[in-house]
Amino acid sequence: MRYAKRGPLRFTSHRDFARAFERAVRRAGVPIAYSQGFTPHPKISYASAAPTGVASEAEYLEIGLQAPVDPPALCAALDAALSPGLDVLEAVVATGGSLADRIEASSWRIELPEVDPTALRSAVDAFTAAGEVLVERMTKQGRRTFDARGAVIAVDVAAPAATPSGGPAVPCAILEVVVRQVTPSVRPDDVLSGLRVVADLEPPVPPRVTRLAQGTLTAQGEIVDPLDADRDGATIGER
Repeated sequence: MRYAKRGPLRFTSHRDFARAFERAVRRAGVPIAYSQGFTPHPKISYASAAPTGVASEAEYLEIGLQAPVDPPALCAALDAALSPGLDVLEAVVATGGSLADRIEASSWRIELPEVDPTALRSAVDAFTAAGEVLVERMTKQGRRTFDARGAVIAVDVAAPAATPSGGPAVPCAILEVVVRQVTPSVRPDDVLSGLRVVADLEPPVPPRVTRLAQGTLTAQGEIVDPLDADRDGATIGER
């Protein structure tokens, strides 16, 4: 299944979403399968969830069922049982293989209000030219230093959106990044830390980050939706 985190619901943590999804499964009457043992758990697994505070159009999970269901009906029932902003977009019947194994990279859009696009372009050029960009982040194992450059497959400055008629001419630079799945993972904030390292770029206000896609990589560096392998030639449940 593919779902989205939009608007204020982007601040939902992964744990909070998991609880909300389990409640939605019960409310929708989904014939969910359970694990064996003394403490059975619903068979739900998540693939590479986005960080808290990040919006996403491409989150994925898989569920085990006790009986066949109609994918569009399942999609609609779960979407209706979740809060607006946590939106179930698509469901397909799995034909085999692990969903997690089909996710090799993610595509991100990072909006940087009050950042001049020209300054962002200079920072991106410096980042791209660097062979290695070391950044620090606090992890569960403590503070770690790692390379934020090696995992970045593509990075570019998007054309700024037109200022609405009568609106203030506040600059907003837009960064588009494709990042390969590595360990430790390189997140959008790590890329921004890398821009600070190479060009002293410091956004004055928090960025707005959206994951646009994730999946397998082609030789041309394009991302293929992980559900493509299970489709029968038509999109199932797409809204």
